[in-house]
Amino acid sequence: MQLIIHRGTKEIGGTCIELSAQNTRILLDFGMPLVNDKKEPFDSRALEGKSLDELKKLKLLPKISGLYKNEAREIDAIFISHSHLDHYGFLKYVHPDIPIYMSKGAKQLIKISDIFTPNKIGQINAKTIDKDKKAKIGEFVITSYLVDHSAFDARAFLVEADGKRVFYSGDFRGHGRKSILFKDIINNPPDNIDCLLMEGSMLGRGKQLYENEEKVQAKIAKILRKSSNITFLFTSTQNIDRLVSAYKACLRTDSIFVIDIYTAFVLDNLRKVSAHIPQFDWKNIRIKFLKYHADVLAEAGYKDLLYVYNRSKIDMFEINREKDKILMLARDNSIFPNILKNIDKPEGSTIIYSMWEGYLTDKFKDYCASKKLQLEQIHTSGHAIVEDLEAFAKAISPKTLIPIHTFEGKQYPEMFKNVKILKDGELFVV
Repeated sequence: MQLIIHRGTKEIGGTCIELSAQNTRILLDFGMPLVNDKKEPFDSRALEGKSLDELKKLKLLPKISGLYKNEAREIDAIFISHSHLDHYGFLKYVHPDIPIYMSKGAKQLIKISDIFTPNKIGQINAKTIDKDKKAKIGEFVITSYLVDHSAFDARAFLVEADGKRVFYSGDFRGHGRKSILFKDIINNPPDNIDCLLMEGSMLGRGKQLYENEEKVQAKIAKILRKSSNITFLFTSTQNIDRLVSAYKACLRTDSIFVIDIYTAFVLDNLRKVSAHIPQFDWKNIRIKFLKYHADVLAEAGYKDLLYVYNRSKIDMFEINREKDKILMLARDNSIFPNILKNIDKPEGSTIIYSMWEGYLTDKFKDYCASKKLQLEQIHTSGHAIVEDLEAFAKAISPKTLIPIHTFEGKQYPEMFKNVKILKDGELFVV
């Protein structure tokens, strides 16, 4: 079996791994970069108006023969670990006949992102792969493992061919609401692994603000108990674990969790995957209608759903009347100032910033200070801490461990055994 990491040996994001046997080629993930060569945030507008050949010349797209729309198909399948853009964001360039395998949850979230976000994938040949089930693609057998990550229904993959076994960790952690999944792999690891591709996003980041989701939930609840004004929660709608933490905090404090139409639609669609995810019509959840979200949903053919969601609607009059009991989902974008100006006397309100601190700009900090808003950073990472990376590598005990999805690959030999550091595009024979 041959392995090439086309992107991911020296950065977080843009992951793309090619595995090949004699007559079969597959990819694991095909993501959009998170940063450019200067480690500045990647601007997806750099892709606009450019042909596939131009994007390859600019090294924005990797040169993988038989992958793209303007080529004869040579790639037999793509397996997507989870629904974050840095793992699936370049699927729009893929040849339409290539089957793309992912979990049911990832498939739903990618479809929803295509409706609401500008980075659209469009029509793809999407297939679903179930947990612990095997998929046979030519000479390859691929087994999917459900893992604990901030992305819903995320997977790791065991890939077998030519008598060799490669395990790709995807993005994972051991301190989320599905931490039992991490413990299961530690206690019952796949055996005889020739090569482990293991992420290391947390290397070099320092200590976490909060050690797990339970601590995040407890701190949100503590703030809500003491609140005398409205509280805002800044987090990703697709971080379902965080929404669950927020909802449970609201239940414990008899607060009202105010979500938007986009979030209601996400939760509504994911009930098809899990019956335990909070829903727009559950106790203590209400929906604030935003015109943009309503228009997008109507244009996408879901106008009738707006009448359904209207049953849980909350208006600004009620929000202001009950604002000391409100936890309102919000985002650091142009919409937030418009929401804030409709809040009676917002001074002293709390913003719970529940995202990676790298997203928190000085500009937004200054805005909060100018409006006399209290900013509280309450977050736990979607990625494994160093101790869990060490436990993971020790349990799997691969013949070769290759760093991926990290800026700190050079640290691996100091921490793990049998490390092989590759460069992007370098061929490795398993």
